[in-house]
Parts: sequence; C-alpha cells; structure tokens
Amino acid sequence: MSLRLFHRLDTAKTQYYHFKAIIVAGMGLFTDAYHLFCVPPIMSLLGHVYYKSNGYQISPAVESSTLAVALLGTVIGQLIFGRLGDLVGRRRLYGLALMLMMAGSFGCGFSMGATRGCVLASLGFFRFVLGVGIGGDYPLSATMMSECANKRMRGVFMAAVFSMQGLGILASSAVTMAVCKIFGRIYPSSPKDPTPKEADMAWRLILILGVIPAVITFYWRMMIPETARYTALVEKNVLQATRDMERVLDMSDGQIAEGHPLQPSQSSYPLFSKQFFLRHGRNLLACSAGWFLLDIVFYSSTLFQSKIYHKYLHEEHAGKAVTAFEAAFEVASLQAIVACYSLIPGYIAAIFLIDHVGQLSLQAIGFVFMAIIYFSIGVPYDIYWKSHTDKLFMFLYGLTFFFANCGPNTTTFILPAELFPARFRTTCHGIAGAVGKVGAIIGAVGFLMASQDDDQNGYEKALGMRVTLIILGGIWVLGMAVTNLFTKETKGTSLEENE
Repeated sequence: MSLRLFHRLDTAKTQYYHFKAIIVAGMGLFTDAYHLFCVPPIMSLLGHVYYKSNGYQISPAVESSTLAVALLGTVIGQLIFGRLGDLVGRRRLYGLALMLMMAGSFGCGFSMGATRGCVLASLGFFRFVLGVGIGGDYPLSATMMSECANKRMRGVFMAAVFSMQGLGILASSAVTMAVCKIFGRIYPSSPKDPTPKEADMAWRLILILGVIPAVITFYWRMMIPETARYTALVEKNVLQATRDMERVLDMSDGQIAEGHPLQPSQSSYPLFSKQFFLRHGRNLLACSAGWFLLDIVFYSSTLFQSKIYHKYLHEEHAGKAVTAFEAAFEVASLQAIVACYSLIPGYIAAIFLIDHVGQLSLQAIGFVFMAIIYFSIGVPYDIYWKSHTDKLFMFLYGLTFFFANCGPNTTTFILPAELFPARFRTTCHGIAGAVGKVGAIIGAVGFLMASQDDDQNGYEKALGMRVTLIILGGIWVLGMAVTNLFTKETKGTSLEENE
C-alpha cells in the first residue's frame, strides 16, 4: 500500500493545529504535575490539621503511602490505556483519561470521613483514580502529538507538550501560596492554636482548583480527530485518514498526492512475538530502563525538596511558632523558586536544542552532567553546611533539575512515541512509562523513609544524605550506559522509517 499521506504529514508546514495539539495534549501533563507536586505543601497542611498530637508531623508511612498510591494508579493507567490506545484508537480514550483526572481531582478535594483515618483513606482512593487518569494520558498525549507532527519539528512539538509539566509544578506552588496567603489573612491563627479549622478547607480547595485546566481543554479533546497514521495503518482506512487530515492541516487532496510515495511496513507479527522482540526488544528495554533510572532520582528529588532545604524552613528554627498556612506557604515558595530558576529553564532549553542536538545525544549529555553534580554535592555533603557554603549546594542541587529536564526527563517521554510501529506505539509507551513510575515509587518512598528517620542524630543524618546522593549519582551513570542500548537516533526521521 503506497501512502503519500505520510509524506505530507512529515513535510507539512507548522500550522495552528499543531499549536492547538500542544495545548490539548499538554494540559494532561500540566494536571499531572499540578497534583503530584502540590503534595509536599498539602502534607504540611494535613499535618497541622490531623496530627496535632504528633507535633504536626505526618508519619513517614502515611506520607509515603499517599504518594505511592497515586504513582501506582499511574502505572496501571499507563499499561491499560497504552494497550487500549492501540486496540480501539487514541481519540476514543483521550477524553476518558481526562474524565478520570477530573473525577480524581474533585474526589480528593471532597475526601470525607468522621475520623482522620477515613479522610486519609478517602484521599488515597481518589488519588489512585487520579493516578489512573494521569497514567492513561501519558501514552495517548505523546502518541497523538508524535503522529500529527512533521518530522522536522516533531522533537520541538513533543518537548513543548512535556514542558507543560513545568508550568503545572509552578502553578501548583502559586495556587498553594495564594490560597495560604488569603486564608491566613481571613482566618488568622492565635499563638495558642496555629491551626484554624479553615485549614482543612484550604488543602481541599488547592486540590479542586487543579481540575480547571482539564475542564477547559475537555471540549477540544472531544473534537480532535483520530490521528491519520492510526486510521491509515491500523484501521486501514486511507480515505478517512486523508479527510481527517484535510480538516485540520489545511491542504487539499491534490497536495497530498504530491511528493515521493512511502512504503510503510505491512508485516503482521503480533505483540511480544519473537519477531517483535528481534525488531523492537532492544529499544523497548532501553526506553524502559532509562525511564526507570531517571524517575528514581527525579521524583525523589523533586517531591522532597523541602527535606533537602530544611534549613531554610522556619519550622526548623526553635522557638518560632509557625502556623499551618505559613508552613505550607514556605514549602510551596521553595518549590516555586526552584521551578523558576532551574526546572522551567530546563524545559525551554530542551525545546530549543532537541531537534538540533538529537534525542539520544541530549539524553546522554543530561545523564553525564547530573552524575557529575550529584557526586559534587554528595561526597562533600557536610562540608557545604559546616563551611557556610550551603547556598552553593542549593544552586548545584537545583541545577540537576535543569539538566534532567533538558535531557532524560524530556527524552524518555519522547523516544517511546517515535521508535515503535503505529499498532504498538501506545502499548510500548505505556510499558516504558509504567516501568518508569515503578522507579518513581522506589525513589519517592525510599528517599522519604531515609530522610525522616527520627532515631538518627545529626551526624548520622548527614552521612545518610551523603550516601543517598552518591547512590543517586551512580544511578545517573547507569542511565548514561543505558542510552547506548538504543538502536538509532530519531531526530529528523519519519515515524515509518523508525519501524
């Protein structure tokens, strides 16, 4: 079957539809980041509301469970929606994933119960639902964007979609800060009781507000057509694929007939067959392993910045009473600062560099620089604090987020959507993403448990942090080695060539 259709997709000029697709696909990543990274300040509020008898400190087991349940839902969502995306189509599931995110957002905000345990159990359940929706959105958004982009700008478009994660992190911090400031002024606390009863309303409002971007883009998702590549290659309906493309890319059938014909692969080997593994097993292993190693470090570091920068939180200073709103505000403001000087610039750099440097080169460079920085801050960890050069430590630690986002955090999202055939594309992306989120669970829960051991003295805590940072540096070295497993660079190539 000779299809000039793909030639026109690969060579189409950048149009309004491409930018619309970036926003529609990116809002899922935005919502994902908002809800995952508003957890640290919300944990501070929950501690003041429900753990007064424990010095306002949530136990590590409860905090890690709240995080892990959302990530577990993400794993399940990526596997289920990834497979269904290849079986029934990307578009048919696109709205469903967003609906699950919206339901999870509202459910988290309205977590009910007569006791602390019931409220937290309800919150955990709805965070699981939210996680399933987030997980389903990953393979669908990545694949939708990759299949409608031209090959010259595909990396830029997909990096732009993923960069919405950075805006989601910043938005979660900004919303938390605004809510805490407003509630703090309207409902002032007293020295005897630093936790007004309205603090229970504040954390719920923060979670509910995260649904707004998803609601805004829901209509657009319902109106977006199925990708031409899925319709032509999987459903075998070239005429419908052509009509769908004419609707959104402003080109006539005569234009589609121009150019050199492409001959996509028509072999019918099934998923996970011997032929599948011979053709794609190495790339699937490379995508999954790279994402797994990246998420171990990235999620542990990003979710628990306040544990790293604990010295700069007022609640660490003896004799200073900190209200619930002040405690959450400080954690959120810390995240906002790191997002502005490190996280978001990294996403922007990835957008500008990826189609010039290449996906694999950018991933390898990111792993190298992050390994160097982690060893640099890990080996002399206690010296930074004893010699009053802790600001240098903070700068270097924040710099790791820049190289992560201008490197493997972006490329691990892009590569699985470029390397596999259309009929396996969301499945393989879902598998790689699910393996990555298993790494996130290991990293987030493990780091939290290690950083909150109350039985350790100051020296033991410093030693434990040093060892942790060195181990994380070693993981970056493994990530660099895994990058060599990929079979080809995807920069500037057609998706059909990559098959």
